Amino acid sequence: MLQTIEVEIDATGHIHPLEPVQSIPPGRALLTLLRPPVDEALQLAEAALAEDWLKPEEEEAWAHLQLDR
Repeated sequence: MLQTIEVEIDATGHIHPLEPVQSIPPGRALLTLLRPPVDEALQLAEAALAEDWLKPEEEEAWAHLQLDR
């Protein structure tokens, strides 16, 4: 039977279960690395801000900071 447990991996590579587990039997396992959590508010704001960022007047306003112009 497959069992999944959530763990944290410290800077030295040691694995620490996030919830108490009775025991982890010796053997083999697969480890799936997850991306760090992303602030949901930032994700939601990005699409709304992109509309303004991509306007021609915004490009003009920031053109003096671009090296290729």
